[in-house]
Amino acid sequence: MTVLRLEELSAPAVDALDRSRTLVVVGASPLEQHGPHLPVGVDYLVAGYLAETVAHRVVARRPEWTVVLTPTLPLGSFTFDGAGTIGVRQRVVRDAVADYGRALARAGFRYILVSNGHAGPGHLVALEEAAALVSRRHGVAMASFTGHMAWEFFRGRYLARIEAALGRPLTGQERRAFADDAHGGWWETSLMLLLRPDLVDSGYQGLPPVRYPMLRRLRPNYPTRDGGQGYVGDPARADIAFAKATLEVLVAEAAQLAEALIDGRLHARHLRSPFRLVPFLRTDFWPVAGAVIAAGLGSLWLSRWSAGRRRPAASAQAGSADPAAERGAPPR
Repeated sequence: MTVLRLEELSAPAVDALDRSRTLVVVGASPLEQHGPHLPVGVDYLVAGYLAETVAHRVVARRPEWTVVLTPTLPLGSFTFDGAGTIGVRQRVVRDAVADYGRALARAGFRYILVSNGHAGPGHLVALEEAAALVSRRHGVAMASFTGHMAWEFFRGRYLARIEAALGRPLTGQERRAFADDAHGGWWETSLMLLLRPDLVDSGYQGLPPVRYPMLRRLRPNYPTRDGGQGYVGDPARADIAFAKATLEVLVAEAAQLAEALIDGRLHARHLRSPFRLVPFLRTDFWPVAGAVIAAGLGSLWLSRWSAGRRRPAASAQAGSADPAAERGAPPR
């Protein structure tokens, strides 16, 4: 099985790869606070794990293929503020991932997959836009389907498969906890107990569950407001068995989609998450909206300025009437 790391290869070694049988995986996830018990690198570490695990799944099923992993980019937008969070502008995320894809496409690579462990809606959209841009301009197959998978996961579409992997049904209480889980809670704490238990503060066991209604979740940085500790969900519920079951389902789904990308069978719904349908989540929304508003204000100012120029002229014409007519004398 051939899974390679780009940073470890020489230029001739990269150039010798069979482009028709090579998949390149580009990871991009931010450093972000995840409560008092988890490291800021949760999303970054998960993105790297998913990239490597999916790569091994692909080459196990297709031993004639090579998967090249690029270093995970510590970039992400739509993050929660806090010590250690390094959020960047959404357009920066899009442009950086697009630049990676563009460079790979110019080097002749035809299959490029984006790996990600962050579910910020605008971040997911930026990755999808970058993949679509590179695919369209360079005629390659570049895809980011983590937006689709995040939507399916948090809406509970994978729960039946997770229960099968877990070997038991989730209780009603567990299903409610899953529905409330969003950031640094049950799932992500479970993941880190499996992947890097040395980075999990044992105090997670004493953290109370934190739930927020949907309207509160629309506020920026809602988990850290009003004394919030920066997590959403029930970290104390975390367990390794749950992490293994969810990862088994997600990795299997991602590997299947990666093979669909290679075979040209990827459906549009996998490439565009519902978040792309929200105008203000698009990277070009605010620049375009600002330009439209500026153009509208400029047009309004110009029309008023032009009207002001016409009024003095009209007044001057009215003042140039025949003086004799004004005195009542017959006009000459």
